Amino acid sequence: MNDSKLWSGRFNQPTDAFVEAFTASVAFDQRLYHYDIQGSIAHARMLARQGIISERESKDIVTGLERILSRIESGGFAWSIVQEDVHMNIESALTAEIGAAGKKLHTGRSRNDQVATDIRLWLRDEIGELRQAILRLQQALLDLAEREADTIMPGFTHLQTAQPVTFGHHMMAWFEMLQRDRERLADCNKRVNTLPLGAAALAGTTYPIDRDYTAQLLGFERLAENSLDAVSDRDFAIEFTAAAALTMMHLSRMSEELIIWSSAQFAFIELSDSFCTGSSIMPQKKNPDVPELIRGKSGRIFGHLISLLTLMKGQPLAYNKDNQEDKEPLFDTVDNLKGSLRIFADMVPAISCRKDAMRAAALKGFATATDLADYLVRLGLPFRDAHEVVGRAVSLCVEKRCDLTQLSLEELQGFSNLIREDVFQVLTLEGSVAARNHRGATAPDQVRAAVKQGRERLTC
Repeated sequence: MNDSKLWSGRFNQPTDAFVEAFTASVAFDQRLYHYDIQGSIAHARMLARQGIISERESKDIVTGLERILSRIESGGFAWSIVQEDVHMNIESALTAEIGAAGKKLHTGRSRNDQVATDIRLWLRDEIGELRQAILRLQQALLDLAEREADTIMPGFTHLQTAQPVTFGHHMMAWFEMLQRDRERLADCNKRVNTLPLGAAALAGTTYPIDRDYTAQLLGFERLAENSLDAVSDRDFAIEFTAAAALTMMHLSRMSEELIIWSSAQFAFIELSDSFCTGSSIMPQKKNPDVPELIRGKSGRIFGHLISLLTLMKGQPLAYNKDNQEDKEPLFDTVDNLKGSLRIFADMVPAISCRKDAMRAAALKGFATATDLADYLVRLGLPFRDAHEVVGRAVSLCVEKRCDLTQLSLEELQGFSNLIREDVFQVLTLEGSVAARNHRGATAPDQVRAAVKQGRERLTC
């Protein structure tokens, strides 16, 4: 490969060695090689179709690029820091491979629109993979929700016992979070799938290019309509990272619940040994390291979002070297989100519920107090009056250190003469969850219906 810089004609002195290393991006942007070659092949074919280069030159360029692709994938390609980035490395290698025709590839384009195209091509594929990873996790949650549709646990607000719910219903809440994440990525992809190639450096090109044909070859749905915006826009990267940050926030919330539930104080669930580690000093420990690490990685992704927003906030039009700093946060966001989704999807099927512990916890904290209030309302008492009646009954329970179900009928009737013997059916955990039998609620039948509907939604 020729180690002279492809842009060096204007310069009389060589680049300082430290500056060369400081400004080079090939160490991290070489992962775009497949997309750089894909974009270059489409560009070469368009140039030939438009008569800007000959058909022979186009075929030589395509053949040369395919050979370079093969060398890269086999590990036989030598990346050079002198050539700065993935684009110049490949173009320099192409010229060495096929001669003068290789020098014509860059006709009608700039590294500015080239890199913007590469990133969009790469991110488009990554979004597809991430949506599949989310779908796989959703499928695992549906299976777990169906398995535990009848398992009763306490539902919490303010981390205080609120009302009984089913574990399956709780898993379906996680499913809904991820459904929004998957839809959000699909919507984001609409703006990713826009072709900037043809904008050249910032003003377009004097050559009679056909951008629609290039878009067709590369599978882009639309063209970037303004050349200045095309080369400088990184909204799509920021939008993606914002969507990724939301997904990581959801995974972090799920992780926090798994950590709490698997603690000795709660003991609601058991995580598989495969996703936990031990202590170097305390032999009894089983630490939920995987959910803890995912919880920690969420902060890393949030940081990348702020980094990209800050990167762009002061840039004038059009392209600026600052934008070299967009790739590492973006790459790291994709890598960590993909890894987190994969390990979560592997971990969820191995969760085992400790049903007795969940049930015992649901019996604490007066979880059926609202059911007693609703019972009184159905008998004609205004809700606010019913609320006060139940509050006084709970106060007695606190004093006696017992649950509502442990009060006698006479004690309950002392708060309201509307109360009858059937009140104890209302105060059971099973009665409480079964009574919430409408779409979106926690009744076991509704959970099973939601699971069925969820599977249908995943096929759409």
